[in-house]
Amino acid sequence: MIKHIVLFKLKDNSPESVEKTFAVLNGMQGKVEQLVDLHIGKNIVNTPRSYDLSLEATFRTLDDLQGYQVHPEHKKVIEHMTEARESQTVVDYEF
Repeated sequence: MIKHIVLFKLKDNSPESVEKTFAVLNGMQGKVEQLVDLHIGKNIVNTPRSYDLSLEATFRTLDDLQGYQVHPEHKKVIEHMTEARESQTVVDYEF
């Protein structure tokens, strides 16, 4: 199994912006066949080093993760995130 974790810092971290981006990320639920599991989290402790949102996705194989990267639903998310994010960081690991 592969775990894909992404943290997003938004340009605008107002509650409305966070909620909109949360909905965009969560919108992949049930639409991307490679996803075994998907959890989106909203930050609850605001510090200078905090990120605003997290995405935690589980895939069966590395090939599934690569298929997700080019999936049309994920590409829609990438379009939104390119505009909305200030920065992001990612880790992918096998478990």
